[in-house]
Amino acid sequence: MTAFEEFGVLPEIAKAIDELEWTLPTDIQAEGIPLVLGGGDVLMAAETGSGKTAAFCLPIIQIVWETLKDIQSGKAAKAVIETPPWTMSIHDRGTALAVAPCGLRVQSREQKEWHGVGNGLLRRQLLMRGCVELGGPLFKRIWILELIGLALDLVEQEKKSNNKQFDNYGEAFGKCDVITCLLDGDNGEINFFKNGVDLGKAFTVDKNLIRNGMFPAVVLKNAEMEFNFGEKPFKHNIPQGYQPVNAAPSGKIITNTNGESASGGAPKIINNAPQAIIIEPSRELAEQTSNQIKKFKKYLEDPAIRELLVIGGINVKEQISHLQNIGADIIVGTPGRLEDLIQGGYLSLSNCRFFVLDEADGLLKQGYTDLIERLHKQMPKITSDGRRLQMIVCSATLHAFEVKKMAEKLMYFPTWVDLKGEDAVPETVHHVVVKVDPQNDKSWHNLRRHILTDGVHAQDDVRPGNNSPETLSEAVKLLKGEYCIRAIDVHNMDRAIIFCRTKLDCDNLEKYMKQIDRNRYSCVCLHGDRKPHERKANLEQFKKGSVKFLICTDVAARGLDITGLPFMINVTLPDEKSNYVHRIGRVGRAERMGLAISLVSSIPEKVWYHGEWCKTRGRNCWNTNLVEQKGCCIWYNEPQFLADIEEHLNITIQQIEPDMQVPSDDFDGKVVYGEKRKDKGSKYETHTAQMAPIVADLSKLESEAQMLYVKRYLMKLARA
Repeated sequence: MTAFEEFGVLPEIAKAIDELEWTLPTDIQAEGIPLVLGGGDVLMAAETGSGKTAAFCLPIIQIVWETLKDIQSGKAAKAVIETPPWTMSIHDRGTALAVAPCGLRVQSREQKEWHGVGNGLLRRQLLMRGCVELGGPLFKRIWILELIGLALDLVEQEKKSNNKQFDNYGEAFGKCDVITCLLDGDNGEINFFKNGVDLGKAFTVDKNLIRNGMFPAVVLKNAEMEFNFGEKPFKHNIPQGYQPVNAAPSGKIITNTNGESASGGAPKIINNAPQAIIIEPSRELAEQTSNQIKKFKKYLEDPAIRELLVIGGINVKEQISHLQNIGADIIVGTPGRLEDLIQGGYLSLSNCRFFVLDEADGLLKQGYTDLIERLHKQMPKITSDGRRLQMIVCSATLHAFEVKKMAEKLMYFPTWVDLKGEDAVPETVHHVVVKVDPQNDKSWHNLRRHILTDGVHAQDDVRPGNNSPETLSEAVKLLKGEYCIRAIDVHNMDRAIIFCRTKLDCDNLEKYMKQIDRNRYSCVCLHGDRKPHERKANLEQFKKGSVKFLICTDVAARGLDITGLPFMINVTLPDEKSNYVHRIGRVGRAERMGLAISLVSSIPEKVWYHGEWCKTRGRNCWNTNLVEQKGCCIWYNEPQFLADIEEHLNITIQQIEPDMQVPSDDFDGKVVYGEKRKDKGSKYETHTAQMAPIVADLSKLESEAQMLYVKRYLMKLARA
């Protein structure tokens, strides 16, 4: 049995892993795989290259295959028949609220605080028409019915509230009164009865909320409540046309947004209704994940798992044809193309049981929050075989506000697996800073070759001798191109990734390097403006070693797995502290030593900043005014960014001179970047010999102490 099989991974998957020469699972895999296999929502964070992709892909592949196997053999239908009745959950409750073992009686003796309970994991979808009866001794007149994100409660007598809006309604109720809630999904109405007397319509509810499923909840303060979902006769007559929520419906049942049954009949395999949706922030990362899935599922047969890569740049007709004719069980894609296929009706979410957001912080920063929420809303929260939708989120920074907010809104009691903790630089990475100071280094006056700059100062009077902020800013751009080449030459770099701030900066640096020496500085670009086939080809060239340097932006390089990378250059520091660690984490992986050099301007540099106000979002835009002057430029303060990064990491990053010489003694002795650190052993060749006399003295003292104890003990016995 392999190490992965001990986590419950299928032997067929373990065999494929063994071929990849993965002897032991990484920490994130050891933590994440059992959690996903166990059926829970998971938030996970670990360093890039730690194996996060396998941590969620392996269990998803296994569960999808087992589900397909059950459907094929007809076993899956049993899950619907054996679904347990409605109860309130002991897990989905406040700390001071008790739930009886039967799950139908709850109690809160807290005098000052409100505490609630829900029915947690949905056992069944509600009917289009359903009712629920609540009763028991009420010490305070309060109860709540929750429909997804819509809270309806009677906080005061004769009042109702919705979203903190209180309106008069009904009449007071108290001990032993029975309140019946009627849900009319056809008309989108909610009515309440008190002891069988109709109190009239309370709310008109958006039908979409009802279609997405509802669950009861109650909030109590010094009160007790009993539930009746239809497991026993109701005390009062039910109006004609309604059915108890836990009874088998005689009429129409609730459907999901695609019109397919969410709770009736045996589950079926539908070509365009995958079981797992994995969203990636970039095409390259989506391709990387898709390729991993192909390797992991290699030996899973009968049935075979069908995966599909859904990204832009590939003919959408091919993807539509694949969905219609071949089908897909697992889809890996980027947000834009996924949304196109869903809105066009070519991709259904009716059978989705896994919703994965990889590099979630990147997705949210790119503005996909609304899309993620829309997709989640369309997914059935309970699958046709009675299993709950699982959501898995991978993020470089789990504690980022956006990620936490999304997790609280969409995920169901997720388990946090944070193996990253506070941002820190791996011990295998030597990172240094080179100050670019055009006031001290005036070599830019006489440079025989000039890098093509971004054009921000095209209309400014920039020239040697003019020490205006604009001239010095342009000088920084010239010097950075020269320093980049110098770093490559001094360290004899034959493989490195180079980060630039913008796509234009990437293009200009590529032209500059090829202009100097196309062979010595062979390079390719990776950013959003390059065509998909070119991006793919460029990345493959770099991975295979056909070119030496990969020039890219943060977004393009996010999450890419490039092993054995010895060098990295930051032409410009990132404006977000976490991205610094993300960038330099490209090197020093797999226990190999890496050098990261950051070129940091000593003065503010004027750069492009195209916001939402820019009609073309940067394309052919030459508005060099500052943002506050309705332009598309800002002053980029790298000294401040460096200070923020150092404060964030609680370190002082070593600064080296512009000659790019890195003192080897300052990095744990001489190392070879790109190779594993060699064990240097003890610094003292005669260490053991030096310690021998001390050890002998300690041994002698111990012997004397023991003999003294024995002598005193014998003397004591003699006196006795």
